[in-house]
Amino acid sequence: MTLKLHNTLTGKEEEFHPIEKSKTKMFVCGPTVYDYSHLGHGKTYTQFDVIARALRYLGHELTYVVNITDIDDKIIKRATERGVDPAALAQEYEKAYVEDMRALNVVNIDKYARAHDYVPEIVSQVKRLIENGLAYKISDGYYFDVKKFDDYGKLSRRNILKPNDAVSRIDENPEKRNPGDFCLWKLRKKGEPFWSSELGEGRPGWHIEDTAITEKEFGAQYDIHGGAVDLIFPHHEAEIAQMESISGKKPLVRYWLHTGFLNISSEKMSKSLGNFLTIRDVLAKGVSPLALRYYFLTAHYRTPMDFSWEALEAAQNAYRKLKEFVSTPTSLPLTKGEVPEAEGVYLDEFKSALENDLNTPEALGVVWNLIKDESIFPANKRATLLEFDKVLGLDLEHNEFLNVPPEVVELGEQRQKAKENKNFAEADKIRQEIENKGFEIRDTEGTFIIMKK
Repeated sequence: MTLKLHNTLTGKEEEFHPIEKSKTKMFVCGPTVYDYSHLGHGKTYTQFDVIARALRYLGHELTYVVNITDIDDKIIKRATERGVDPAALAQEYEKAYVEDMRALNVVNIDKYARAHDYVPEIVSQVKRLIENGLAYKISDGYYFDVKKFDDYGKLSRRNILKPNDAVSRIDENPEKRNPGDFCLWKLRKKGEPFWSSELGEGRPGWHIEDTAITEKEFGAQYDIHGGAVDLIFPHHEAEIAQMESISGKKPLVRYWLHTGFLNISSEKMSKSLGNFLTIRDVLAKGVSPLALRYYFLTAHYRTPMDFSWEALEAAQNAYRKLKEFVSTPTSLPLTKGEVPEAEGVYLDEFKSALENDLNTPEALGVVWNLIKDESIFPANKRATLLEFDKVLGLDLEHNEFLNVPPEVVELGEQRQKAKENKNFAEADKIRQEIENKGFEIRDTEGTFIIMKK
C-alpha cells in the first residue's frame, strides 16, 4: 500500500509522491509568539509531529520547517500593553512555546524559521510583485490586488470571509482597491519596529513572511504545507497568490494538510474568543505531558475534538496502562542478551493505518489489539510497541516505571510468590520493605507494577 493523504487543494485522498523522489519538504505555519500556547496549538503541532515521524518511518527523507511569527500586530499590541520591547516579548513567548513543545515530545522540526531573519527575502518578494503588476501602494503600505490573481480562492473554494477564519490581521484601509486585498509591506508607524528597505521604512505583512521563508528554504514549489483549518482562508490563499504570481509555477504546494479545531463546548478554542486553556494550565493540574499527547492522537488530525476533562482523564488512564504494560517484568526479555522480535502482522496493520491518511486512532486500535492478543509473548509485544513508538512519540521506553533497581524488582517477585502461596503476612512485609526503599507496588492482572513514590 502507498501513503495516501487528504489534499485540501483537490478535496480528495491522493497517493503521496514528492516532487523529488528521495526528498520530502514540509512546512507548517507556526505560532505568533505573543502569549502562551493553548491546547489548540498543542493538538496541531503534536499531530504534525506524528505526521513528520510517520513520513520518516515510511522511508521518506523529510525536511520539516516551522515558522515563528515574531513580527506582527498582535505582538506590538501586547508589548505596548506591557510596556516592553516587541522583540523581547516575542523572544519570551518563543522560548515558552519551544518548552511546551518539548514537554509534548514535539521534537522533529528541522528548523524554526523566525520571520525577522527573512526581511531581505520579504522585500525581494514584494518588489517582484510590484514589477509583475500585482501589488500597489497606498498611504499605509503595499497591497496585493486579489482581482489580478485568477486562482484566488482555489484552496478554500471561496473568496469571502467566514466566522471561523483567522481574521484578526485583515488589513483595513478605505483606499484599498478590493475588500480582500492584503498588506505586503506596512509603512513605518510611530512607536513600532521597522526595517529600512527600498520599499521605505516599515515591516512585513503577515502572509508574505511564509512565502519568503519557503522560497528561500525550499524553492518555488514543495511537497506539503500544513496548518490549522482556520488558516485556509485568507492566509493560505494569500500564500498561493503571492508565490504563484512571483514564480509562474503551479501549484505552490502539492499537498495541503489541515488539522481540525480543538473545541470547548463545540466552539473553537481561541485566544480571541477568550475560551482557551493553555498547555501550561492543563499540565499544572498534574496531567502528564505525554498523556496529553496521547489524548491528541485519539482523534484523526483532520477531525475536530471537543475538549473535556473527562476525556483527558480517560486518555491519561489509557496512557498509564500502556506504560505499565511496557514496564512489567514479564514484558522484558527473559535473558540479558535476548532481542525479542516485533510482530510482523501488527507492524503491517500499524503501517496500513499510517498509510490511510495518517490515521492515529486506527493506529492506537492496533496498539490495544496487540496488548490483548494472548497468543503473543509479552516481550514480543513490548518490542512491537517500542517500534510503534517511533511514530507515536509517547516515550514508552523511558519512563518512571523502568527506573527501578533490580533488587527492588526481585522483592516484587518474592511478594508475588508469597501472594500465590497465600502467605499474605509475608507479602505485606515485603510491600513495606519496598516502600521503605522509596517505591510503591501496585497489583495488576496476574502481575505487579513498581514505581517511584
